[in-house]
Amino acid sequence: MAKNTICLWYDHEAQEAANFYAQTFPDSGVGAIHHAPSDYPGGKADAVLVVEFTVCGVACVGLNGGPTFRHNEAFSFQISTEDQEETDRYWNAIVSHGGTESACGWCKDRWGISWQITPRVLTDAMAQGGEVARRAFAAMMEMGKIDVALIEAAVRGEAAPS
Repeated sequence: MAKNTICLWYDHEAQEAANFYAQTFPDSGVGAIHHAPSDYPGGKADAVLVVEFTVCGVACVGLNGGPTFRHNEAFSFQISTEDQEETDRYWNAIVSHGGTESACGWCKDRWGISWQITPRVLTDAMAQGGEVARRAFAAMMEMGKIDVALIEAAVRGEAAPS
């Protein structure tokens, strides 16, 4: 296990979530699965308690702790994408698997984890600062899933393509 690991609290679906992430994102996988040695407030002995997994190379553990705590947007995974095809692939995988769409490149998976599916063209534009960043930001603020062509047009100072 890595020295620093993100721990995500699930009701009872940590293994299902880890399997989905491993199937969806590159450099992701499911590692050890630990079962509870005895009954605990969120579950029973021998139930899956902790699942070790990685998401795009980031070490995580999923803890099946029961319904006490819920996820919110204060934590999110930000996934950088190279083009519209990759952006669509991740966004659609999350949303079509019981997730929900949000704004500005954010969506939420069926377990309540927030994801920012962010094309590099957007982060590059924001890093430029000034007028380019302002135009890219304004375009992004009108979007759910990020539209790469619209961001590229905004960077160039062009009207949105029709």
